[in-house]
Amino acid sequence: MRRLLPLLYPLISLAVLVLIWDLSVRVFSVPDYLLPPPAAVFGALRTGFADHSLWPHIAATLGETLAGYAIGSGLAIFLGLALAESRTFERFVYPLLIALQATPKVALGPIILVWFGFGIASKIVLVTLVCFFPLFVNTVNGIRRTDAELLDTCRAFSASRYYLLFHVKLPSAAGDIFAGLQIGVALALIGAVVAEFLSAQRGLGYLIASSSVNMSLSTMFAGVLLLAFIGLCGAQTVRWLQRKIVFWEERSGNSPTK
Repeated sequence: MRRLLPLLYPLISLAVLVLIWDLSVRVFSVPDYLLPPPAAVFGALRTGFADHSLWPHIAATLGETLAGYAIGSGLAIFLGLALAESRTFERFVYPLLIALQATPKVALGPIILVWFGFGIASKIVLVTLVCFFPLFVNTVNGIRRTDAELLDTCRAFSASRYYLLFHVKLPSAAGDIFAGLQIGVALALIGAVVAEFLSAQRGLGYLIASSSVNMSLSTMFAGVLLLAFIGLCGAQTVRWLQRKIVFWEERSGNSPTK
């Protein structure tokens, strides 16, 4: 029963929100073209799953998000480790990365479409760019916040630079890295939806954009709810992995997700 309590609390909050939503629509007589009732939104979801019209959009968005997230996260951790370990690399590369991050990704969208086409490749590139920087910064900061006394103790026993990086600095930065991974989940979804708004023939972003043309708000809300559910599942998966991998933070009570 105690294991079910963490799931029960948000479900109660969700039920209260849906109830308030339904009562507000009924009491204030809000028209469907402004705010559809929950029944209409859940009906659109049920119909979309029943006739299999939603599955291609979900699969497209998931594929773009997962591929871009994996590539962006891998690059962020690799470059973060390299930059944290090399001041020379930092001097040459860090200003360029800052400039790239400061550039609005929507402005890069048309250029990415020209370079990578209108298929899934351009969506993956945009997702990669969007979710890269938070994890990169967290990796660098986590590596550099390693306890100096612990490093000096290891050096006193002739620990190599490789040993210090992978057995001391990286475990010390694991909490920061997983925090960046959690932020990246939400940003990856945002990147995928923005890319689908720019150019797509399927995907939840395309579904929402095409439904806005037909003023089908129930379908638009259904797409938004699916995105929220995917984001929630992704964030919870990262939190579960953090508890399993960074287990020493859980035991010491320092885990931010406890």
